[in-house]
Amino acid sequence: MYICICNAIREKDLRRAAWELSGDAEALYARLGFAPQCRQCLEDAEQIVAEARSCVPA
Repeated sequence: MYICICNAIREKDLRRAAWELSGDAEALYARLGFAPQCRQCLEDAEQIVAEARSCVPA
């Protein structure tokens, strides 16, 4: 599922970045080479980052 339509960032890519990198969702976007555009996704993205970091990757 896409989390950020503007940048075509998928949930699985954001979760992987959260496991491997530090920072909030906006920082992870930057590490992936993107910047939030409309910012509609950031609340959901922050939740996904928190969920990903609360469990071990399978």
